[in-house]
Amino acid sequence: MKHQWPEPLLEKAAKIRLIALDVDGIMSDGKLYFSANGDELKAFNILDGLGLKQLMAAGITVAVITGRKSPLTEKRMRDLGIPHLMQGREDKKVALQELVSTMDLSPEAIAYMGDDLPDLPALRFAGLGITVPNGYWLVQQHADYCTRTRGGEGAVREACDLLLTAHGKLDAALAPYLELKA
Repeated sequence: MKHQWPEPLLEKAAKIRLIALDVDGIMSDGKLYFSANGDELKAFNILDGLGLKQLMAAGITVAVITGRKSPLTEKRMRDLGIPHLMQGREDKKVALQELVSTMDLSPEAIAYMGDDLPDLPALRFAGLGITVPNGYWLVQQHADYCTRTRGGEGAVREACDLLLTAHGKLDAALAPYLELKA
């Protein structure tokens, strides 16, 4: 079922030109898996990937800021064509400020999606803070929007749909999939 968002939320979302995302707990389920050899394993939701591609096609810049360094994250972001990946950044607000200083964006033009305390300063700095229902309670209190979908289970796609709706571009993003067969 298509989401219905409150008008004040859509008004904030309409100003967004950049969304920055955390990885663990947002793009993944927040669990860290390791093989017996110490190899890290991580699951990314395919729904999120297409949503991010649709956002970029609609002209919204996507960035990923994560406290961990992971070759898996680097590969996934490269596969999706995400232009900005900042790994090993514990202070995510500083990383976000560094990124937007090169883009000449005000905080009102930025959305940040995170789930835990290291995300809170960046989420509060951004004009639109988004979190997930499995995120830490204090982050939920400070977010403008908490997705209905859990992190790692399509929450990023829900945020993408919110932004596309607010920009009046969701129908165009969905149209190729709704074309009638000849």
